Amino acid sequence: MALRLVSDFDLRKDVLPWLRSQRAASAAAGARGGGPGVLENNYESLRILNVERNGNIIYTYKDDKGNVFFGLYDCRTRQNEHLYTFEKDLHVVSCSVNSERTLLAASLVHFTKERRKNELQPGSKCLTLLVEIHPVNNVKVLKAVDSYIWVQFLYPHVESHPLAENHLLLISEEKYIEKIHIQVTQEDGNRVVLKDSGHLPRERVAEDFVWAQWDMSEQRLYYIDLKKSRTVLKCIQFSADEKFNLMFEAPLDITLSDSGFKLVNFGCDDLQDEENLSKHLTLCVFTNHTGTLCVCYSPKFDSWEKITYSVFYFHKGHSKTFTAALGSVDSHVTKGLTFLNLDYYVAVYLPGHFFHLLNIQHPDLICHSLFLTGNNEVVDMLPHSPLQSLSGSLVLDWCSGKLSRAVLNQSYLLQFLWNTQLDYEKMGALHCVLSWGQDPPFLEAKIIQWISENISACHSFDLIQEFIIASSYWSIYPKTSNMDKLLPYSSVLTWNTEIPGITLVTEEIPLPFMKVHSFKGYWEKLNSNLEYIKYSKPPLLYNNSMVQREWHSLISEEKTGRRRSMVYVRNILDNAMKVISNLEARNLEPRLTPLFQEEDRPQRLLMGLMVSELKDHLLRHLQGVEKKKIEQMVLDYISKLLDLICQILETSWRKHHLHSSVLHFKRASAAEFTVFHIMTRILEATTSLFLPLPPGFHTLHTLLGVHCLPLHNLLHYIDDGVLLLTETAVTRLMKDLDNSEKNEKLKFSIIVRLPPLIGQKICRLWDHPMSSNIISRNHVKRLLLNYKKQPRSSMIDKSPGSVEFLPLNYFIEILTDRESSSQALYALEGHDNVDAKFVEEAALKHTTMLLGL
Repeated sequence: MALRLVSDFDLRKDVLPWLRSQRAASAAAGARGGGPGVLENNYESLRILNVERNGNIIYTYKDDKGNVFFGLYDCRTRQNEHLYTFEKDLHVVSCSVNSERTLLAASLVHFTKERRKNELQPGSKCLTLLVEIHPVNNVKVLKAVDSYIWVQFLYPHVESHPLAENHLLLISEEKYIEKIHIQVTQEDGNRVVLKDSGHLPRERVAEDFVWAQWDMSEQRLYYIDLKKSRTVLKCIQFSADEKFNLMFEAPLDITLSDSGFKLVNFGCDDLQDEENLSKHLTLCVFTNHTGTLCVCYSPKFDSWEKITYSVFYFHKGHSKTFTAALGSVDSHVTKGLTFLNLDYYVAVYLPGHFFHLLNIQHPDLICHSLFLTGNNEVVDMLPHSPLQSLSGSLVLDWCSGKLSRAVLNQSYLLQFLWNTQLDYEKMGALHCVLSWGQDPPFLEAKIIQWISENISACHSFDLIQEFIIASSYWSIYPKTSNMDKLLPYSSVLTWNTEIPGITLVTEEIPLPFMKVHSFKGYWEKLNSNLEYIKYSKPPLLYNNSMVQREWHSLISEEKTGRRRSMVYVRNILDNAMKVISNLEARNLEPRLTPLFQEEDRPQRLLMGLMVSELKDHLLRHLQGVEKKKIEQMVLDYISKLLDLICQILETSWRKHHLHSSVLHFKRASAAEFTVFHIMTRILEATTSLFLPLPPGFHTLHTLLGVHCLPLHNLLHYIDDGVLLLTETAVTRLMKDLDNSEKNEKLKFSIIVRLPPLIGQKICRLWDHPMSSNIISRNHVKRLLLNYKKQPRSSMIDKSPGSVEFLPLNYFIEILTDRESSSQALYALEGHDNVDAKFVEEAALKHTTMLLGL
């Protein structure tokens, strides 16, 4: 199952045993009243009423006489506490307790229509009471009206000391919300009572609304009013300083009836008919710590064949409306659509039909989300009863009395990744696994194992590219805000492939209008997201195009002998050294693959340039972040890229039991062919993104290529730039391969493809007439550069042992004269081992070979 519900609280396990023990203790003591005297056949009346900001759970139950008991489960101590008893047969609509547990607010209604003699406030449909419970003392009637009332205490963010004033929200079915100021005082030690129960100041918070949602964790109230024929979402933030502010207004393109009334997360709503859930709209607001603001909406069902739901991504400036097919006409929908907040994702769930994990951090492409439907067991993995999504991924199943934490099931998603054959499901599952971030080394090892066994399994995207980009992104993302706007999240920029069973329409939406001008915490991040949408055109995502141009320029200069400022190049190479040191510090285990054993100047230049360019990019756009922190993030990011490449290679190397002896040029095995193929795919993935490779990668790749490929294929790979002839690789070839006819052909084919400067150096390592011939040709070419013919004597001085071949003698004399006039220059260039005599001997050997003598 892609989603697991990890139980935090269960009425049957965490409360029922305590109630039974209380009943047994009460019976043994002969006590009557005051305690929770619950009979066995009344345990079904036990239900959750509310979950407060501190995680404490308020519940209620009735005894055999119908008396209503209120209890509290402390999530920290995991202890139960009896709060209060109403000795009346009433039905509880709503209940809340203040943070100090000194006041209890409750709204109650009568079940029966007939009025009894001892009925409280005759004629009232709903009674709202405020009770002193530390200790149990006075009861204050707050409202007695013919409409339902819901209650909710505000919880300040600072709970270090008892508050002299408490604040209670009253939410009326008459479409208004008011805030009551309640002052308390201590008497006789710890006795807490109302200071002025006759005068409790009230102020209106909202009115004329048709829908409201409470965020217990962040103490926010979202509500919708229909003024001026527009649907407008508003948000009020309650602060620790007892103030509240209207934070934003956002127009919503949805249809609501002004006669409707819907509350979300104001306790447990058991007044709604469960059987008709599918006939009502679903609407909820989700946020997370990164400044996201999502409104999830599903209208009333109008068809048994399909269902439509919309997500308004206000932090991205657009909405997406999804239409999911439900299968056959007979597949009636009896349950409502459920939206669950999973931090970086929102789960959309219709029992028995589909499960959709929506990526709210990066919602642009549908392939970055995961849609499951059909006969897959995943579509039946959650309870069919109505679920309430609370703050912090909490899910309340109030029918069963369970409070759980919704988490993505990593083991299932990994297994799903292995088994699915569809590219869009692989993409969606891969991002789900990486974003969840629990035990990244374990996850990366599993994904790398999957990649090495399915290297060519994807056709719509490059598997290695997607993994190293996404994994590197998530390794750095939590370290600071706005990284989602500055670093690439995926290697895929467009997706045009349809996903069976679902269609979508994307539309731009008006941005929320912020009503305040000073922001902190979440609001600062949301405002930053909105400002980015307004002003950041084009997007600010980093790419390596600048690095690519500068790197090619540096490499070209080095090949032609022209050099940039030594200070500039040294700084670049120092950057690369910092990356390598950072990488080695994070990986203490020895590597089996022979990487990082050579300088590999081109890759170090690329590494260093990327450090410089990425650092400048982040410094430009991350305002207020220390330069030192940014520099470390850059090193961590590039180190991670390289480390992932090393891990892929290391995994393949170990899996196929390779070791350094594979480079001794014996006959290649199937395992070596496999590793060579994987290295080629790694090279393809990094080349198109212009990412650096670990120093020594090209050497290892080329040596394996020589080991595995026939000569014509090898030369084709070299000429196409797939295999690079590094100096280290060619030196190894010249030294380790003998001079058999086959190897001579290979060596010569490689030498003629080398850049001149490296070619001259390599030729000196090959003791062979062919090598001598190349050295001689290069020597003569240099000597005769800019040579002007001068009159010479017809008599040629013959030295002892000279050959009786006048053209050669004449040519050697010219070379000798040129050498003597350029002696100092040649000493500096290190060509003192090559002279006219060497050229003469090489020429004679070459002639002898040509004549077959």
